Amino acid sequence: MPAAKEIQSDLIKTYLKPTLKEHGFKTSGQTWWKDKGDFFIVIHLQNSQWNSKESISFCLNIGVALTVKLADKERKKATYFDLATEVREDAYLTEDRRLAKKVQGGWLGYKITDKTDLSEFIYEFKIDLEDNILKILESFETLNDCVAFYQQFGYWGDTLKRQIEECGISFK
Repeated sequence: MPAAKEIQSDLIKTYLKPTLKEHGFKTSGQTWWKDKGDFFIVIHLQNSQWNSKESISFCLNIGVALTVKLADKERKKATYFDLATEVREDAYLTEDRRLAKKVQGGWLGYKITDKTDLSEFIYEFKIDLEDNILKILESFETLNDCVAFYQQFGYWGDTLKRQIEECGISFK
């Protein structure tokens, strides 16, 4: 029986990387980014520090990074540390999908055990990623689109708006 980490590695290699590449994302390690001009969309897979051989929990940190504020001075890639907004996958999911995910028992987000059937996991994960998360992220064409979405989260919307204004970027 494969260890939980092996199952997660297969998920990343056979589904997550190819799917995000299809949607125009580039990758380094467990971070994916898409250049949208004034901003980058960033998806970062974060594992729990308490994962074991038999069980792992992980989440997706998702948000936008302002191009002018990137640590990469060539402005070719964005990292988790560049995010102006940082919300987890639940922010992009319907209530039904959030509940379905909780049933699986992942305290951090998603849960994979050494007994997880990869094809069943991918089936469920695909609904979250393609029908929910990417659908919303693909609607981000301008910084105004980003601000409009993140305003519902108070702090993150305000932070994004403040950073845009501090950088002197016009977004209205």
